[in-house]
Parts: sequence; structure tokens; C-alpha cells
Amino acid sequence: MKTGFVTDLLSEQTITTFFLVHEKEVRNTREGRAYLRLELGDRSGTIEARMWEQFEVAAKDINRDDFVKVQARVEVYRNRPQLALVQVRLARPEEIDLADYLPHTGADVEKMWKELLAHAESIRDPWLKKLVLEIVTDPGTAKCYKRAPAAKVMHHAYLGGLLEHVVSLCGMARHVAEHYPELNVDLLLTAALLHDVGKLEELCYERAIGYTTPGQLLGHIVMELETVTRAMDKIEGFPAPLKTVVQHLLISHHGQYEFGSPKLPMIREAMVFHYLDDLDSKIAAVRVALASGAGDEEWSAYSGALGRKFLKLDAFLKSGDASPKQPEQPEQLTLHPEPEPQQK
Repeated sequence: MKTGFVTDLLSEQTITTFFLVHEKEVRNTREGRAYLRLELGDRSGTIEARMWEQFEVAAKDINRDDFVKVQARVEVYRNRPQLALVQVRLARPEEIDLADYLPHTGADVEKMWKELLAHAESIRDPWLKKLVLEIVTDPGTAKCYKRAPAAKVMHHAYLGGLLEHVVSLCGMARHVAEHYPELNVDLLLTAALLHDVGKLEELCYERAIGYTTPGQLLGHIVMELETVTRAMDKIEGFPAPLKTVVQHLLISHHGQYEFGSPKLPMIREAMVFHYLDDLDSKIAAVRVALASGAGDEEWSAYSGALGRKFLKLDAFLKSGDASPKQPEQPEQLTLHPEPEPQQK
């Protein structure tokens, strides 16, 4: 059983433990000094590691997706923990349990899959329903959909994370459509169910969560646009205006140009869906930050995904006297009636 998970590491601590290699490269400092840089990880997260001396053998023998045993010192660089590697070697198969390295959703995958199919079946527009079902019920797609993460780092970055994210979005879409009856719930559900299907090919997630070469070159928005467009083209008679609307929902869901959207949301449902997607991803990142054992009694560890720490609200509210004191009652005076005057 692995010890010394990423989230357990403390500054100035010396460790000997196992990690999975997410990235490997030989870099040079500004002064021209070469060093080995690794991104190492386990099911709790990732950490950058650097080796400055006698790294040539490791650089030759170790590659991405290898398991390694390291001896290192935990340091802090720019407010983030980092490993200074002393020794590193390839791990032996009997030393590794895959469950220690691949984070997984805590929810029931098959139950979530049934929920996803129920949302797809509930779409009333026959064209959209046919489109969605033909994509998600494809055996190859379904297998990947149940396993894929929603991202490498930012949110739902674990096996089953994409399915968890999409089912959550479907529920949110229904609630917001009830609140704003002018919204087309079928379009919102279609966006939820298809907006990240490109990630099934963009990401690889057999040993570690990373990017495929096509994923690096194209990105999931381009990849899913091609996938969904091909599916619409195969459906005889699929309305051209509806095809354009679906394509717009896909390419605008990141909401802003700087976040990778080729277009800004210019349909009411596209704008709403962007905010739903953004909210669900950010709440997921907050959950990760607050659930981590790192940080202190009142604050979470720094969330790189959101660029901040989060107050542990329950602990903060309980740190004071939760029960306000009742105001002291004034002392009750016993009044004795004056004796009635005697009649003469």
C-alpha cells in the first residue's frame, strides 16, 4: 500500500514513496544548467519534481506513464510544494496498486449512466432526441463516457468525472428551465449531454489523466464539433437551422474567447448553458479544495484551478460561541406593600 500521498506532503519533509510519472522533460536554467523535471502524481493530485544532479540515467530510462520510486525532500517554491529528487528508479510491478494512482468518482457509475439515458429519453424534440441517443448509446462511446474524466486538472479530474458532471448539468438544466419558462429545455439538455463528448478522445486515462496527441493539437471543442456534425449529417432530413443551433451550443460553451470559445454565446440557451457549465465546474473545484486535508483549521489549501483559498465556513462559524448569550435579566425586586393607615 502506497504511503505519502501528494496531499499529505509537508514542507521540509524527506520522503521515500511511489508516484506515477505524468510528464518528463530535461530543461535548462537561464544560466544553462540542465535538470530533470518530472510531474508526479497519485490519486490525490500531482506535484512538480526536479533533479539537479546525476539524472542522466533516470532521464534515459523513465518515461511518461511509468511508475517510479523516489527519495526526495519536500520544498516550497512560489507558495507551492515541490520535490527535490535525490534518487529515482522504475518501480517493480509487485510494488504498485493501480487504485493508489487513479482517482475515481465516489458515485455509482451505472446508476449515473441510467440517469443520463433517462435525460436523453426525455428530450421531446424528435431530431435532438435521435441525435443524442445515437451518439451516447454507441457501444464505444458509452464505454468511454462511463470512464472519462471531465478534465485533467480543472474540475471532475478523476475517472467517471465526465459522467458525474454531465448528469449534474442535466439536473441543473431542468431546474433553470422551470424557473425561466421561456428557455428551451431540450436545447439545454442537448448541450449538457454533448458539450464534452470531444473529451472522450481529447484525454487519455488508462494509467494517468493526460492529453492525446490529437487532443493537444485540436482540443475537445473542435473534436466534438466534428463528431456531432457527422452524426447530424447521417440523420436524413435533420433541419439545417437546428444543426446550426446545435453547433453554436457546442462552440460557445466556454463563454469567452480567452477561455477557448470560437464564438461568444449568442443564443439565449447557449448563454445560460455556459453559466451552468461554469458553475458546476467551479463548485467541483471548491469541493476538492475543501475536502483536501491540506490547509489549516480555517482555510483550505490554495486552489490552483480557482486561484484562491477557501474559508472552511462551518469550522469558522463554530470557532466562536455559536449560542448567543441571553441578556441578563434585571434583578427582581420584592416589593412589600406599605401598611394601610389605621383608622382613627
